[in-house]
Amino acid sequence: MSLYCDTMIYKNLIPIYLQKVLDEKLILMIAVLFRWLVSLHDYSGKSKTPMYGDYEAQRHWMEVTVSIPTTQWYFNSSDNDLLYWGLDYPPLTAYHSYLNGLLLKKVLPESVQLNTSRGFESKFHKLLMRYSVLIVDLLIFIPGVCWFFRQFFKIKNNNQMSQTMSIAMALLYPGLILIDHGHFQYNCVSLGLFVASVASIFANKTILTCILFSMALNYKQMELYHAFPFFFYYIGIIYETFKKHSFVTALKTLTILVLSVTITFLILWVPFISDPKQIFQVIYRIFPLERGVFEDKVSNIWCVINVFYKLRNINNKTMATTCLLTTFITVLPTCLDLLKNPSKIKCLLSLINCSLSFFLFSFQVHEKSILLVAIPVLMYAPQNPFMCTWFVSLTTFSMLPLLIRDNLLVPFISLSLIYFIVHYNIEKFISQQKDTLKLHLLRNISLFGCVILTFCAIALKPPSKYPDLWSLIISVYSCMHFVLFLIYFNYSQLMLQVPKKKLY
Repeated sequence: MSLYCDTMIYKNLIPIYLQKVLDEKLILMIAVLFRWLVSLHDYSGKSKTPMYGDYEAQRHWMEVTVSIPTTQWYFNSSDNDLLYWGLDYPPLTAYHSYLNGLLLKKVLPESVQLNTSRGFESKFHKLLMRYSVLIVDLLIFIPGVCWFFRQFFKIKNNNQMSQTMSIAMALLYPGLILIDHGHFQYNCVSLGLFVASVASIFANKTILTCILFSMALNYKQMELYHAFPFFFYYIGIIYETFKKHSFVTALKTLTILVLSVTITFLILWVPFISDPKQIFQVIYRIFPLERGVFEDKVSNIWCVINVFYKLRNINNKTMATTCLLTTFITVLPTCLDLLKNPSKIKCLLSLINCSLSFFLFSFQVHEKSILLVAIPVLMYAPQNPFMCTWFVSLTTFSMLPLLIRDNLLVPFISLSLIYFIVHYNIEKFISQQKDTLKLHLLRNISLFGCVILTFCAIALKPPSKYPDLWSLIISVYSCMHFVLFLIYFNYSQLMLQVPKKKLY
C-alpha cells in the first residue's frame, strides 16, 4: 500500500515539477544539448565508397559552388559530374553551400579542393560540418518555432498545452534532430523559414509571409508540400475582402501578394534569369523524373502497392501523371474548405492534410520527407496534443531503417524514450479534452507495435530471399497509420466551425 501511494505521489509530482521548473531558456539549452550529443554519432554514408551519403553530397556542393562559376552549377561538365551528387536543389541551397564552402576554403581548404576532395573525411571536418548545421538551427529554426508559438498563443486562449510545453515538444522532436544532426542535412533551414512564414500569417504580416515562404520554397522544392494552403488561404482572404469592402481593396491585397512573391523569386534567381537555358536546367535538376516514384522503402501508398505490383515497370511520365492526379484529388477537400473559410487554425490543419497527402501520393518521395508533415502537426499540437504527439512518434519510427543504416540506433531509442516520457507527463496538464480509455489503449498498442518491429529489425535477421523484409514491414505499418491520420485530420478540419468574424 505504501509503495502504491509513493508511486501515485511521484506520478503526480513530476508534471507539477515540470510546470514550475521548465522555461524557454532551459528548453533551449536541452534542445542544443540533444543536438550536440546526436552530432557525436556517425553520419550518412561514413566511409562507404563510392557514393558515400548525404554528408558527402553537402560537402560536394560546397566544393562545386566555390570552385566553378555560378552559371555552371547545374550543368554537367568535367569539373561538375552531375552523376556524382550533382546539385539538385533550388538556388538558395546553392548559395548556402557557397557560404559554407568559403568558410571551409579558408579553414580547411583540402576539404573543398575541386576534383580531389571526393569523400573527404576527418574529425575536424566533421566538427565544422556539425557546427554549420547547429548554427542555422539556432539562427532560423529555433527562433522560428519560438516566434510561432508566441503568435499562436496570442490569438488562441483555449489550448490544452502551455506555450513553454508546446515549444518543448517542437524543439525536442527526435525526427528532425536525428536527420539534421545525425544523418546530416539542413532541413532546419527550409522548415525554419516555413514555420516563420506561418508565424507571419498569425501576426497578419502578409508581405513577410510571402517573402519567408518563397525563401523556404527556394531552399527546398519539397516545400511545395505546403504551398497549396498558403495559396488558398490568401485567395480566400482576397475573396472575403472583396465581399466585405471593395474590388479595389481586394485587388490591392492581391497585387501586394503577387509582387512580394515575384520580387523575392527574381532576387534569388538573379544569376540564372538572364539565360532561358539556365532557368530550364535548374528546373530540370530540381524536378528529376528519371529517379522513379520513390527511393528506398518509404511509408507511402506507392511503396505498399509496389509489394503487390512492381511500379518501377511503369513509365516514369505515366507514373508521375498518376501521382499528380491522386495528390490533387486528395488535397482538394482541405483546400476548398480553406478557400471557403480562410481561418488561421484551418490553415494549420490544411498544412497537415496537404503535406501528408503529398507524402502519401506524390512522385519522388524520400523517407525524410515525413518531416514536412511532422512540423505542422507539432504546430497544431496545442489544440490536440494526444493525437499530434502520437503521430510525430510514428514519423520518427518510420525512418528507422535509414537510421539503422547510419548507425544512429542508440540516439533513436534514447530520444524516442525521452520524448515519450516528456509527452506522458505533459498529458497530466490536459484537462479540456478527455481522451477515452479505448483511445489510450489504441495508442499504446500502436506504439507497442513500433517497439516490437524495432526489436525485430535489430535482433532478427531477415530471410536471405527477403533482405528488406523488416524495412518493408515498417514502411507498411507506418503507412497504414498515416492513411488513418490523413482521414482524421481532414475530418477535424471539415468539422471545425469557425465564426465568420474570426476567420482571419
